[in-house]
Amino acid sequence: MSKANQAVLQVDNYSVDFWVDGVWYPAAINMNFEVQAGKVLAIVGESGSGKSTTAMGLMDLLASNARVEGSVKINGQEMVGAKKTLLQRTRGREVAYIFQEPMTALNPVYTIGFQIVETLRTHFDLGPKEAKARAIELISMVEIPNPEASFDKYPHQLSGGQRQRAMIAQSLSCDPGLLVADEPTTALDVTVQAEILDLIRNLRDKLNSAILLITHDMGVVADLADDILVMKDGLTVEFGTSDQIFNRPNHPYTKELLAAVPKLGSVAVRQIEAELVGLPPVLKLEKVSIEYPKRGRVPAFRAVTDFSLEIYPGEIVGLVGESGSGKTTVGRAAIGLLPTVEGKIEIVGRDLTKPTAQELREIRRFTGIVFQDPGSSLNPRLPIGESIGEPLLLSGDAKGAELDRRVEELLDSVELPKSYRNRYPHELSGGQRQRVGIARALALTPSLLIADEPTSALDVSVQARFLELLQELQDRLKFACLFISHDLAVVDILAHRIAVMQDGRLVEVGTRDQILKTPREDYTKRLIGAVPIPDPAAQRIRREARLANK
Repeated sequence: MSKANQAVLQVDNYSVDFWVDGVWYPAAINMNFEVQAGKVLAIVGESGSGKSTTAMGLMDLLASNARVEGSVKINGQEMVGAKKTLLQRTRGREVAYIFQEPMTALNPVYTIGFQIVETLRTHFDLGPKEAKARAIELISMVEIPNPEASFDKYPHQLSGGQRQRAMIAQSLSCDPGLLVADEPTTALDVTVQAEILDLIRNLRDKLNSAILLITHDMGVVADLADDILVMKDGLTVEFGTSDQIFNRPNHPYTKELLAAVPKLGSVAVRQIEAELVGLPPVLKLEKVSIEYPKRGRVPAFRAVTDFSLEIYPGEIVGLVGESGSGKTTVGRAAIGLLPTVEGKIEIVGRDLTKPTAQELREIRRFTGIVFQDPGSSLNPRLPIGESIGEPLLLSGDAKGAELDRRVEELLDSVELPKSYRNRYPHELSGGQRQRVGIARALALTPSLLIADEPTSALDVSVQARFLELLQELQDRLKFACLFISHDLAVVDILAHRIAVMQDGRLVEVGTRDQILKTPREDYTKRLIGAVPIPDPAAQRIRREARLANK
């Protein structure tokens, strides 16, 4: 067998079970696949189907209540039952992971530079200066702004997309022979996503690396994958080439997945009902500037400058832009989680510019927020039923049997079993945790909902159902919504208007059709042009055209 055709990863009769309350529950069942050098295998399926569990079990990274059976070979070396010293030597050097949630994967007490240097010095004979130079080179490679300064930043000082890029830099530091990418572009905007996919593709081409890609983004799959494995409830339901799966799928579940993929320009324009026109705005931001204060060696940083926007009852405004453009900062300031240094903010007619603690408590009764990273926004010590019911309990809206009933209704609304109310966040998949966050935000039926990347961790079928749910709730309750997202296809489905941000400034705002079909700004045109489409042949042409115009 030639080197180009060697199976870097060989998986045979592979199963993963979890011991819960005296019973073994299967998460991956009798799986068989391989990834050859220079090839990309994508594993796709709904949240909870077993994709991430499959990947984590390959290198013994699962919780202690997990049982792995079968065979996993890396370059012919058996990993199931291997000694810890072999596993530790293989992790990072031969097999690298890009995890789904960067805020929980990165150590919060160390700078990102230290964490990359640590990886380099663990596996290579490098001095501190050489390792730092290489780390800065890697930070620059994944396009984190000002690499020298970012080297000394902690994870919480970076945006969600920048944290994801820092983790990718750490994963690529040892030029691994196998890269396991678990939702590698979840938190990335479309332009940076395109660059990261190019980076992963270049790693494959330059080092002949094998790549195991786990994602719910079928546009990313179309852009990168050679072969596709479709999972449902721990089982492999279909396997084939990228062309075969996209153009000639056999299994009904695969067809459902592809049908649920959002596509730009595929839905009719949403209109706001006539009785809502002319009402005062629920949220009004007028010439708002937001600044992060100086902390230690890190100077003060103005994240948003001169931002003005109004959102009316029953209206969804999509806020888009690259990672670090200030989208999340605007969303958090809009409900009083960040102070402003200039300008004025009003919510339901109440001034939030310099609020007292009492005013903040009253205003938050009318607002809800879904955070970008479900892993760090839920209390790990509380069962999810308590997390969802906490806003109802603290506000005095419900208690006792009524609280239990409302929690179960909210679980139903986000399509989670009622039995999940007694589970803890770590027992759920990333997508399931995101749905818990959504249920919690909707608990008090808010007048204003800030949705910060609420679909980033959801697979396409659950995402489609959630978007339908959000539209139904919004049509019924008439709440205003600021929908922050890097996924323009999702914004296309939901938004009445779209606002575009770049480097902390609002560069363009208009109706959905104005922004997506006839954008004025070159920056907006670049954003739209970088959106991957779920068609391998068309995406290849689109990618080549983008690279030619660089």
